[in-house]
Amino acid sequence: MENLRRSMYELVVETSTNLPHDVRRAIQKAKEKENEGTRAALSLATITDNIEMADTNVSPICQDTGMLTFEVKVPVNVNQVEMKKDIHEAVRLATKDGKLRPNSVDSLTGENSGDNIGPGTPIIHFEQWEKDYIDIRLIMKGGGCENKNIQYSLPAEIEGLGRAGRDLDGIRKCILHSVYQAQGQGCSAGFLGVGIGGDRISSYQLAKEQLFRDVNDLNGNERLAELEEYIMEKANTLGIGTMGFGGEATLLGCKIGSSNRLPASFFVSVAYNCWAFRRLGVQLNAETGAIQSWLYKDGEKVTFQPEEAPESQEDKNEAKEVVLEAPVTEEQIRELKVGDVVIINGMLHTGRDAIHHHLMENEAPIDLDGQIIYHCGPVMLKDKAGNWSVKAAGPTTSIREEPYQGDIMKKFGIRAVIGKGGMGPKTLKALEEHGGVYLNAIGGAAQYYADCIKSVEGVDLMEFGIPEAMWHLKVEGFAAIVTMDAHGNSLHKDVDKTSLERLSQYRDKVFV
Repeated sequence: MENLRRSMYELVVETSTNLPHDVRRAIQKAKEKENEGTRAALSLATITDNIEMADTNVSPICQDTGMLTFEVKVPVNVNQVEMKKDIHEAVRLATKDGKLRPNSVDSLTGENSGDNIGPGTPIIHFEQWEKDYIDIRLIMKGGGCENKNIQYSLPAEIEGLGRAGRDLDGIRKCILHSVYQAQGQGCSAGFLGVGIGGDRISSYQLAKEQLFRDVNDLNGNERLAELEEYIMEKANTLGIGTMGFGGEATLLGCKIGSSNRLPASFFVSVAYNCWAFRRLGVQLNAETGAIQSWLYKDGEKVTFQPEEAPESQEDKNEAKEVVLEAPVTEEQIRELKVGDVVIINGMLHTGRDAIHHHLMENEAPIDLDGQIIYHCGPVMLKDKAGNWSVKAAGPTTSIREEPYQGDIMKKFGIRAVIGKGGMGPKTLKALEEHGGVYLNAIGGAAQYYADCIKSVEGVDLMEFGIPEAMWHLKVEGFAAIVTMDAHGNSLHKDVDKTSLERLSQYRDKVFV
């Protein structure tokens, strides 16, 4: 199949840079129901701008291009060994071209393979069928939403909902709780794939398979169809909203599948996917490997027009817009409060898991006193002259740095941290004691923020790999919202409390 490698390259690039039509329509519906002028509405405007920028630039929608999972159906006698080689080569080329971030890391050494190829990556599932063409579907699921996957073993006590039994109503409670526990850390508003039954492994696999269904697909099982509709309605009353800022749109899609199980086991597994739902497919000629048609591109393609950002109506009498440029003083930070919009000019320094772990035991490669750390693992590309450019640079889920963040801010004098999804009580306490602030950027908006980066001033600790290195970036007009301030206030804590209260109203049995 002389065209297979090229076809797989096109599939990878298109999936990384261009959202499918059904997902675009779901995001458009969310925009229409959100209240104008709220933080959630402003976030959705940024998200839709980012979608169009990625499409136009043919660049990654989100900097975390995720775990690539290929579901491949082939006619009998197709050489699967050769197909796997071509898929690997397509992934290598897409990574080299800056369409994918190098995400394959050795679990024992932490070494990044640099090309997204390694034991278990990418994931490729083959299945034979009796049709005369090849069907290949690809999903790119980022780490932020992958970490919000959750599995329940029934019966169980569910936070806010009480006892969940081994019945349809117990399943209902698990799914509602899965939405609550994701908050903004999975880049809400999101999509759910749910697997009921099986064993621990097959239950999760069934959940992920549901994400390959079209958003508007109707479940053939009437009871599951009713449950899907119920979850969509009730989840959007929890008030979590886009990015966990509060709002009307929390869930964009829910698909549920079931399989038989052992009498002793009853698993409910949930695969949570962010708004950047990168999932496409192609049908190929089985002899040549050429693309015959694309999947998930039926119906009208929603194109989002750039918007003039309206004035925020939330806390409009008190919130303000503040420009910061490092080095930032403690006095500047203590003047900020939750709800303020911060515009950053000057230098940002990236730092993710490896950097935070390193800084706990080592000195920093630069003076970080008064500086701003950005939880970001960018997609970078080096030209022939050896100069780096930023291809995508949205925020990483911050909660992973909770064990380190407060200690590192105090140790090095860091005054501000940018990420997504918020952080926990340890960091909040440190912000108050030290005089620091947490700034929430819009998760997944990798093109929007890359456009704010005017130059790459250097890089340190490249031994950790491109996503985990410390990049020194000069930015202009980089906007984020104060969601945790130096006075003990946290928007994330407030939304969590409110959404748990709303979740609790669904304790009573609904499905018999």
